[in-house]
Formats: sequence, structure tokens, C-alpha cells
Amino acid sequence: MLETEQIATIADDLYAAQKARTVLPRLTTQYPGMVVEDAYAVQAEWGRRRRADGRRVVGHKIGLTSKVMQAATGITEPDYGVIFDDQIHESGVVFEHAAFSNVRVEVELAFVLREPVSAPATIFDVLRATEYVVPALEVLNSHLELEGRTIVDTISDNAALGAVVYGGRPVAVDEVDLRWISAVLYRNETIEESGVSAAVLGHPALGVAWLAGKLAQHGEALAAGELILAGSFTRPMWVQKGDTVHADFGPLGAVTCRFA
Repeated sequence: MLETEQIATIADDLYAAQKARTVLPRLTTQYPGMVVEDAYAVQAEWGRRRRADGRRVVGHKIGLTSKVMQAATGITEPDYGVIFDDQIHESGVVFEHAAFSNVRVEVELAFVLREPVSAPATIFDVLRATEYVVPALEVLNSHLELEGRTIVDTISDNAALGAVVYGGRPVAVDEVDLRWISAVLYRNETIEESGVSAAVLGHPALGVAWLAGKLAQHGEALAAGELILAGSFTRPMWVQKGDTVHADFGPLGAVTCRFA
């Protein structure tokens, strides 16, 4: 376990890296004894710095919930991060590529909550509390070197969340079978990835239930109005300056963004 001063130092370093758009060495090389609870403490401390800047938490993201993502990262357990108000964008947004580090994109479903969800939560609790789900893309923004990273590194770095892009057609949870929502991910008109949402723990709502339980361990709960990214059901796709990203969710519409 780390000392309070060490946690504050790491949070300061990550906060500075975000501002400077730089990448730091893995934390696990600098602090070999660092554990998961240290990482969530760093994330919380980093979040306090963002709130001091006037930013507001509007939701959470869940990461590493599918086998394809776990295989892509070498990490075998889920994690979570927080979403701030300046990270939410509508479909069609044009991003400055240089504003992110290690830029990749994932395909996800976003749950928008009508009611709070507290632990212990079941899939039925999540579905009852959900106002609608909507197609989304997550832009990853890593401030720690990727090679050899562990779950401690990803959690400390706010689960590598850079931005959320939503679009398409919001649907009620009883309007479609959420397990079988599928998407095809394009980069510059070429199909790069595809997947189905059942890849997220068998049902994407189970990711939200997992999150409620994990937050309870840290004295928190999911609030009404939050947007929750349930986890990617494709591998992360690298994007370069000039790329256009398009995710086709079939009957649920599409989500698009461009990197200039």
C-alpha cells in the first residue's frame, strides 16, 4: 500500500500529463508494491483536481468487461473510471488528434439512468433503473505507456477515458434484446472491427450491476441521470490524424467522429 503523499504525487503527475499531452512510465515500474486500492485512491485524487477546475462528474465507464478487450490488454478483470461533463460529445464531433495520447476507439452501449442503482444490484435492478440505452464510441486517452501495463496502471489513469461520443437512436431496455445489439466499426470507409454486446459479461447490464457493487466498496453509488459506458465489445482500434470513425449499429443508427 502507498502512503498518502505518494498517492497525491501520482495524481499530480497524471494531471500534469493530461495537460501536457504526454505519456509517463508505468506506475508499476515506479511503485512495485502498488495495489488496486491504491490505484482507485489515485483516480479519486486525480478526480478532485478536475473538480477543482470546475468540471462535473456526469457518469462512469466500465472497462475490460469482454474477452476481446481482456485479450487485447492482457488484463483479466474489469475496472472503472469517471466521466466528466467536458468529455461527452454528440455524433459528428471533430476532435483534435493531438489532444489525446495513444488514440484508440471502442464500440459500446451507454446506459442512461432514470433512477439510482445501489449495491447489491442485479441485472433486473439495472434494467428497471435505466431510462434508455444509446449507441456510443469511447475515445481512449492513455497517459501511461501501454506495453506491460497492469490493471493498477489503467485504473490510476482513469481507465484511459478520453471522450465519449453518443448518437444513433436511444431505445428503451424492453424495446430490443440488449444482448444482440451489434455494431460494425469503420475507419475511413474500411471495416476494422465488429462485435455484439453479449460479449460484455453475457449482457451489458451486468457490467452496470458490477459497477454498482464496486462503487459500494468505495462508499459511492450510481445516481439518477448518470451515463454509464457498459464496456467495449470490440477491440480498441488505433486512429491517426485525418481519420474518420464510423460505427454502424444497424437499426439503432450510427455514431461518427473525425480526428483532425
